[in-house]
Amino acid sequence: MFENQQKDVEVLIKSDVEFRTLYQRHKELDGKVRDAELGVLPMDDTTLHNMKKEKLRAKDKLTIMWERYQAVH
Repeated sequence: MFENQQKDVEVLIKSDVEFRTLYQRHKELDGKVRDAELGVLPMDDTTLHNMKKEKLRAKDKLTIMWERYQAVH
């Protein structure tokens, strides 16, 4: 997420607590979903599905926050 914009993302992570928290949560969910899909992390289908939904909601909110940041800067 936010490839090729790492410098701006780092500025936003440092300056916006909500963005930072959500960004970290998204990364955490991404790792868990990946591990579950690889079979490294045992997980039932319902839990995996719910994690994917939460990850998508986080991504959507991060994208909105990112777009607002870009509009101002």
